[in-house]
Amino acid sequence: MDLAPDATQQLPTTPSPASPPAAIPSAATPSPAGPPPPQEPYTWPTEPSKSPQPRQRRRLAETAGVALLAAVLASGGTYALTNGEAAPAPAATTSQTQANTNNGTATSPTVVPGNGSAPNWSAVAGAVAPSVVSIDVRTSQGGAAGSGVIFDAKGHILTNNHVVGDAVKGSILVTLADGRAYQASIVGTDPSTDLAVIKLDSGPSDLTPITLGDSTKLVVGDPVMAIGNPLGLSGTVTTGIVSALNRPVSTGDSAPSSPFGQQAAPAQPVVTNAIQTSAAINPGNSGGALVNDQGQLVGINSAIAQLGATSASGQSGNIGIGFAIPVKEAKSIADQLITKGVAEHAFIGVSIRDATVKDGSAQRAGAQVAAVTSGSPAAKAGLNEGDVIIEADGQQVGSAEGLIATVHEMNAGDAITLTVIRGGARQQVPVTLGVAPTPSN
Repeated sequence: MDLAPDATQQLPTTPSPASPPAAIPSAATPSPAGPPPPQEPYTWPTEPSKSPQPRQRRRLAETAGVALLAAVLASGGTYALTNGEAAPAPAATTSQTQANTNNGTATSPTVVPGNGSAPNWSAVAGAVAPSVVSIDVRTSQGGAAGSGVIFDAKGHILTNNHVVGDAVKGSILVTLADGRAYQASIVGTDPSTDLAVIKLDSGPSDLTPITLGDSTKLVVGDPVMAIGNPLGLSGTVTTGIVSALNRPVSTGDSAPSSPFGQQAAPAQPVVTNAIQTSAAINPGNSGGALVNDQGQLVGINSAIAQLGATSASGQSGNIGIGFAIPVKEAKSIADQLITKGVAEHAFIGVSIRDATVKDGSAQRAGAQVAAVTSGSPAAKAGLNEGDVIIEADGQQVGSAEGLIATVHEMNAGDAITLTVIRGGARQQVPVTLGVAPTPSN
């Protein structure tokens, strides 16, 4: 659901005196800049379960897969014969793994391709699998399951808030890749980013923390792998590419119900500048790893787009559009939750709404300033009511939601440059972000 053109949104929450703030919907679409996409809801891919228990192996029928493979092979053979030449052989790949450490602790190895050709996904899966866990929880609404990544050797697990945020005390069970299961407790949650950290109770000493990558170096088209616990099938890997970057995605409002049987915990909308991927993400993948072709964590899988319910349970699976929280943002929040139990967020201090403005001979969508909070970073920087923000540090801002997502991934104290249209002309406005006030302030 797109925001109404005259609706306002607050950074972070102060109502606009000029017009009422927009209620960010529980389902949102990407930035409205350009032709609008179909109105698909984004949902949290958690998976309901009857009760927390260690994972068991399952046997799946493979007849359809074999038939499909045979059809593909037959098609390939026809191509080779009619063209009078043999089908090209896949490029040989000799990959090596490189040991990694973080503060003296061994982390998951990095896969180094031998010839720079196609990724060796078998090597990547083998390197990363020990660092990804399955999570079962019990809530007042029933049971649910998700995924997580081992953040450090002390037993901290990074996951989504909507996976564990409403767990009944003592009900979180974490299962490692080798089948060992441990109870876990919540260290801290951050509903506004949909991130949480839990810690294993009496965890083992041989944990393998995941190696962190750099999400800022991703480009559209990069190969990625999703690893998690979809539909209760722990250790599942799927591959795809980075389909888009900086995709503004809203996945909740005040205490929304998950379509996968869990009451989610967020007390405010979750707006993320997400990594969009074609790697299959399904119910249960929430909190799992999105890694690059070297096995480095680049995102935390958190949401999927769906066309609608496909069963009486109201669930719907992957349609090739999944979203992950960039690891840069996830690491910042996780570090704060581990250290303080809470996380600070960046703050501009404006009420905003969607708007379209003339930019030279063209029209541009952006975030229009409806009001400026007195004494805020925006006021100190000289932002004015009526300014339309179209870029932040050179990154396009196509909506009010897009600006919120951009600010969410930054830290208090960061200096950014906003490009605004004021009086029909572009202007550059430097802003130093402040600390967002807590709801009790």
